[in-house]
Parts: sequence; C-alpha cells; structure tokens
Amino acid sequence: MLRQSAGILLHRMTCGVAEVFLVHPGGPFYARRDAGVWQIPKGEFEPGETPFAAALREFAEETGFPLTPAPGEAVALDPVRQGGGKIVHAWALRGDVDAGAIVSNRFSMEWPPRSGEQCDFPEVDRAAWFTLAEARQRLLPSQRPILEQFAALLAASKEN
Repeated sequence: MLRQSAGILLHRMTCGVAEVFLVHPGGPFYARRDAGVWQIPKGEFEPGETPFAAALREFAEETGFPLTPAPGEAVALDPVRQGGGKIVHAWALRGDVDAGAIVSNRFSMEWPPRSGEQCDFPEVDRAAWFTLAEARQRLLPSQRPILEQFAALLAASKEN
C-alpha cells in the first residue's frame, strides 16, 4: 500500500524577506544532527481523512498550534515522493507562530536498543523560522522540492 503524508509549509515575511517554519525531529537518532534533517510539520493520513485535514491535524499535533485557514488561503503544492517512496502532499500557508513555544505530541521506543526499557520522546524537539537559503541547508533533501515550489510561487507573485 502506498504510504502518504500531508503537511503545511507555514511562511511569513519579515522585513521583506520570506521565512519558512520547519521542525526538527525528536528522539535519539536526530539529537546530534542538524543539516538535512529538518522537515515541514507533516504526518500520515488517518482512514477517511482528506490530505488537507491530515496536514492541519499534524501541524497541530507536532507544534501545539491549531491552524484554521480561510478557504483559498492555503496553496496546494505538487506532491513529492520521498526517498523511501512515501508521497508527501503539502500546502503553503501564510501565518506566524512562536517557534520557541511549540508543544509536540510524544512517542515511546525502546532506548537504549535491546535494553528492554521504554523511553518517551517528543516527535518534534524544536522548531525555527528560516530564510529560504537557510531552509535549503537544513531541510530533509527529499522535501527540498516543496521549498523550491514555494520559492517559484514567491518569484511569480513578485513579477505580477
């Protein structure tokens, strides 16, 4: 079965410069990694859920900030296939949240490996606003096409 997830690329303008909101995955595997692991807040669909509803739910679960966009505010971007084959549906949405105030859902896993002990970790351990140039360096490579689509939308809007 094809795995699919959905997410929101939240963006804002600060002093005329576009910034995007990205999250850093929590847990021991990413604790010491930075470049190339940040992501848009996203997650898999639940049964019967529309991709956009999943994107909004996942944003709220991973950040603690529920979004309620007006119809037409969110711009659908073309789906992107990640390295493992998962399809990511994304929407660009203008907004502003306090990256330092996120509250993420949590997950449990055996840690350290083969210890028999379960440890609890946040799904997202931090978030930040990045310029497009910074985001290109930090973002998971398979999600960079989402950023490039957004950059193209920005460039097209400046031409009009």
